[in-house]
Amino acid sequence: MASPARLRRLLLGSVALAIPHTAFAQSQETTLAPILIESDREVQTQTAVPVTVIDQEEIDARQATTTAELLDSVPGVTLVNGTTPGGSAINIRGMGAQSGTYGSDQTVQILVDGASTGAEELYRIGTQLYTDPALYKQAEVIRGSVGTFEYGSGVIGGMVRFETKDASDFTGGENGFAGRQYLGFNSNGNGFVSSSSLAWQPNEAFELLFNYTWRTQDEYKDGNGETVENTNFTTPSYLAKGKLYFGEDQQHSLSLSYADTQSSEKDVPYDQFGTTNIGNVDRDIHSRTAVLSYKFDSLDNDLVNVDVTLSRAQQKIDQQSSTGNPMALLNADQDYVTTKLTAKNTMEFMTGGVDHNLRAGVEYMLRDRLDASSAPGGDDKRYAIFLVDDMRLGGFTFSPALRYEDQNIDGTEYGYGTYHNDALMGGASLRYQWASGFAVFGSWSYTEGLPILDDLTNAAYMTLSQKAKTWELGLSYGSRDVFAAGDRLALKVNAYHTDIWDVTAYSRVTDVTTEGVEIEGSYSAASGHYVDLNASFAKGYNRTPGAANDFWEQQPANQVRLGLGQRMDNGLDVKWESVWNAEMDRSTNPTPGTLLHNVSVGYAPRSGVLEGVETRFSVENLMDEFYEPHLATRPAPGRTFKVSLAKSF
Repeated sequence: MASPARLRRLLLGSVALAIPHTAFAQSQETTLAPILIESDREVQTQTAVPVTVIDQEEIDARQATTTAELLDSVPGVTLVNGTTPGGSAINIRGMGAQSGTYGSDQTVQILVDGASTGAEELYRIGTQLYTDPALYKQAEVIRGSVGTFEYGSGVIGGMVRFETKDASDFTGGENGFAGRQYLGFNSNGNGFVSSSSLAWQPNEAFELLFNYTWRTQDEYKDGNGETVENTNFTTPSYLAKGKLYFGEDQQHSLSLSYADTQSSEKDVPYDQFGTTNIGNVDRDIHSRTAVLSYKFDSLDNDLVNVDVTLSRAQQKIDQQSSTGNPMALLNADQDYVTTKLTAKNTMEFMTGGVDHNLRAGVEYMLRDRLDASSAPGGDDKRYAIFLVDDMRLGGFTFSPALRYEDQNIDGTEYGYGTYHNDALMGGASLRYQWASGFAVFGSWSYTEGLPILDDLTNAAYMTLSQKAKTWELGLSYGSRDVFAAGDRLALKVNAYHTDIWDVTAYSRVTDVTTEGVEIEGSYSAASGHYVDLNASFAKGYNRTPGAANDFWEQQPANQVRLGLGQRMDNGLDVKWESVWNAEMDRSTNPTPGTLLHNVSVGYAPRSGVLEGVETRFSVENLMDEFYEPHLATRPAPGRTFKVSLAKSF
């Protein structure tokens, strides 16, 4: 097991090449605003949390086929078969997707507008993140446990928070109608997408949005020109969302959203990962998420800023053998509903010269699942209370966090037992920023993953929580006019070490260690040139006594992603991106290294008759390389041309 001292050496050795030793000479107590980089992504240099935010502009530029594909450029994030909504899964820091077996291990959590979704351990079925990327305006990825305690427990790998679009994103806050029509096509599989959005804002107190998206794709071909079977899909989706402001100075708001995605597959393998011939099924999938939110942001009292969110997320998978095979697994219907109520208040105040941003809240969550083959049914009822305080004094920011969670699992309706568990977890981060733009930070966190419905068949697991401690150290730099007038530079380097014990998510595994370094960087010049850098270098160790190997099989390969681009005043944006995946030999299924190239051109004129029109053209896997990413269970697509046209009105 690596020590904290080893972690410090890992960090210092990684950053010594990039950061001048004189950077720490100044120590003025000044906190700077985040640096806005005119590139594809803003590096979050203002926080100790290892977080990456993907905004609407980047979502549009990525031209993602699936929601999972929005995330694959984030350091530390790896997709398992991310090119199809069924069978795709998310791995963060070596945790999450179990390649070829389950799409989730409960250590990576997914929230959509605050609703918990897509995290059941269904046998040989993916993360169940069936929704369409066109519904979202932002995706936020938090790696590790720090920064997650106000959202959930057991977050060892990380958390993904999606935010759906609002009508005001189209109207710009102006009264009247607005909308956007988007059409896209990709050559590899003849993929097509149409996304239509209509927004209405009759006055400043009310807004309404409706989006309908139709996405379809045939089977794609790999870099050898071979058809990859069962990669076709069709997913119609829609989003309806309204928001009402009321009260004095419109301090109150009430919003309601409903997102719906469906798909129907005939005579397809039960195994969505394509590793085992269990049999074929006819499968209908229906994913629904409803969220009701109330906010009260007092203009007179900084101690009152209330958020209340009630959500209901349901994933229903109806399937039956397409050949009449009576096997229970092939004819199992999955139906699970997660209902959650969260009430949080944010207080801003000062004590003894220290500025506080204190979030305190309570949460109730009920997960109700029908019994099915390989997925035991029952109720998982949880109550939680959490407290997070960002305290600022000069250049220092200290952020302690606590979460207490109480759980009752009841499986008696289906012949299982009842169990009670609770856990206290939390952590803290400390950050210091100099006036020069340099900052250093460190954190420690402890979290517990309480027992899950999937383990009702194993009584020993139902009173055993999965535990993890994480240490992190890092530094960041953000400034303007660094090399030339008008340029902007941001860099963030984060090293982590996580010890996990009492492991219940993997067979014959009890102890795991993961550690690594993540790098995010952006640079832009006044001329319009820009550079984006995202990299992850990590190792995982199986510390289980008597384990056949000491490496962690779920550990992704190291990756470096470098993009060079040019933005022009006429609205033209040209970018080349290179993705290097290192050879991964610490595995019983090693994979060779690959170097991929992508190019893209976007044109969005800011004036003239074409104002409001956006056109994009890109080529992914430009050299038509054949490769199968580590942890994936099927080859990735070969060369793919993508073109899209959007019109805002």
